[in-house]
Amino acid sequence: MTMKKTGKSRVRASTVSDLRPKYRFEYRKAKPNRFAGQAAEDRVVVVLERDVARVFPDSRSVNNALRALAEIASRKARRAAK
Repeated sequence: MTMKKTGKSRVRASTVSDLRPKYRFEYRKAKPNRFAGQAAEDRVVVVLERDVARVFPDSRSVNNALRALAEIASRKARRAAK
């Protein structure tokens, strides 16, 4: 059984005008990713539930509260060890 060679199929490169409006990206309005620099640091992402997030509006307040709680827990552990 021999196969007949066919010509190379040509795929037309799409142009910006071929794209639907929702897929056209306006590069002049693009902004740098404000989170890009943070990814390099040693961070852990935690998702807060909605009621907790209302009490802690930003990462600084969450970290301060957790540090205070950790200090209290370590004091309690030291007292129990005596």
